[in-house]
Amino acid sequence: MPIINIKISTANEAKNKQSIADEITRLTVLHLKKKESVTAITIVCVEPCDWFIAKKSLADLGQNSFYLDIKITDGTNLKDEKKDFVQAVFDYMASVLPHLHAESYVYVEEVNADAYGFGGKTQEFRYVKPQLE
Repeated sequence: MPIINIKISTANEAKNKQSIADEITRLTVLHLKKKESVTAITIVCVEPCDWFIAKKSLADLGQNSFYLDIKITDGTNLKDEKKDFVQAVFDYMASVLPHLHAESYVYVEEVNADAYGFGGKTQEFRYVKPQLE
């Protein structure tokens, strides 16, 4: 945990993807206290001509944007941790995507522990199992 999905308005370049994955993982560990070893990230590049804000393409606006959603287990982070994560991600993405449009989003989704997991086990199971042993 967690799973992070990122869309960026840029050409598909593996070098940029790796550096973004590295830094977003670091920020997730730093601000949300998540384990690097179970942090999964997908990155999709969207051509600026295919991304629209207020009916205008980013290509026409001469700007870039991103959308990041992260799924975490409900109740595992404080409001300030999430706030700091959102700000840190925005600041980092502004440093790698020139002319970043303000309509760039970070969405922290808190998912119920009994409805979220990996490796075939829910987060609820992982929490309860050690207590029963």
